Amino acid sequence: MIERPPHPMDFFGLLKWLDGRSLPDVIDPYRREIFSRALYTFDPDGRPTFNLALCGRGKKNWKSADLILAALYRFLAWPSDKGNDCSILANDESQAGDDLSLGKKLVDINPILAREVRIEAKQIVRKDGRGVMEILPARDIAGSHGKTKLFIGFDEIWAYRNHDLFEALAPDPTRLDTMTWITSYAGIRHAPGIPLYDFTLTGKRSDDPRMLFSWYSGDFTTDPAFATAEPEARANPSLASWNNPGYLAQQKKRLPTHKYRRLHLNLPGAPDGAAFSADHVMAAIVMGRKRLAPVDGFSYRAFVDMSGGSSDDAVLGIAHHDANTSRVVLDLLECQTGRPPFSPRAAVKKFAATIKEYGLTKVTGDAYAGLTFRDDFSEHGITYATCGRPKSDLYDEFEPKLNAGEVELLDLPELQEQLLTLAIRGAKIDHQPGDHDDFANAAAGCIWLAAARSQQDVPLVGPIIVYTPRTEFGGRPYH
Repeated sequence: MIERPPHPMDFFGLLKWLDGRSLPDVIDPYRREIFSRALYTFDPDGRPTFNLALCGRGKKNWKSADLILAALYRFLAWPSDKGNDCSILANDESQAGDDLSLGKKLVDINPILAREVRIEAKQIVRKDGRGVMEILPARDIAGSHGKTKLFIGFDEIWAYRNHDLFEALAPDPTRLDTMTWITSYAGIRHAPGIPLYDFTLTGKRSDDPRMLFSWYSGDFTTDPAFATAEPEARANPSLASWNNPGYLAQQKKRLPTHKYRRLHLNLPGAPDGAAFSADHVMAAIVMGRKRLAPVDGFSYRAFVDMSGGSSDDAVLGIAHHDANTSRVVLDLLECQTGRPPFSPRAAVKKFAATIKEYGLTKVTGDAYAGLTFRDDFSEHGITYATCGRPKSDLYDEFEPKLNAGEVELLDLPELQEQLLTLAIRGAKIDHQPGDHDDFANAAAGCIWLAAARSQQDVPLVGPIIVYTPRTEFGGRPYH
């Protein structure tokens, strides 16, 4: 049985906020509920129910402040025979400085805290030797680990591209009272493998009983009290406490749409120089639609973005033109089985079967790998035609249809992320260094094909390859 600590609101009741008010007076009711559930919910055996909290809401909604307060509570008020070491990771040096400054100011204004700790350059130290609370930029955590920590905080993880830091700071599984607390608003990248996306998906599935998921965004919230609120109020639950009713309207005028969405609606945004409007991308996505089955009478078109199998995905796209709505409908986006590295020939076999399922015998793609993919598709009875347009032209063709509401897109996170992060680079539209656009390219390609009035309108180059048996490998080798 773990010794029961004081309630967090009782601990906060002993403290003052930076302006001299009693700390509980500046904690909104919804934040009190989060503190109580995350930090003071216990199983019958006395174990804390939650060991992970993900708290997401718009900017200026006390996320970082709550992270520091939760850490101070665990650092100073939590009884533990294994020590009270705490770590907080910020995105960069500036954010780490802000977080540490807040912790120091709280100590300075509260003599009850000042008697218990001393302030050092990047940490707060308990005078009784029971623990250290360090606040560092994420890049400074190399070589550290979380096994001895009572509390591990991550402030604004929207920029994280992988789970490396979470793996490095994984807490000791035998320590039953450890807590990981994550804050963030939405990121630019929104796809599997991105930590914020993965954690949010887990929270929405509600299949991790030891995770407290608290989320406030323009299109979704876990809090029933805000479920019917307007998007701005739903994403900013502390709005009433700002005493500045025109602030969001001001920000909406001053910020680019993609930045306003991220910062103040807590919705995935887009980079500076984004090629496509985030609002138009999101409006084109038919929520919940992952794939449309083939329908007799529809005239489908297929486009493929092949890969050598070492790093990029290979993606097949299929679309059709709906004469009733005058829209081009994306029916399918399919990648190879498994993540890279993979066998390109296995991907060709998979795609050929799908192409035939939609009643097609032809696919269009670029000239990558010479005759290799043309021959491989031919072996499965599929004609491979070479597209006569570079991918930047396909994106140029796609944009006006997107802006005019003439396309319907699938609800696939990889497609959404890639369309939102494509950027104008010089005179061309392309992905940013380190990013990918294979899903976006396959979608734009098949939409371009389906939008053409007839196949005669589609410029192709190179010979149309019809299958004939072969005895040796042709074209450029896979790499």
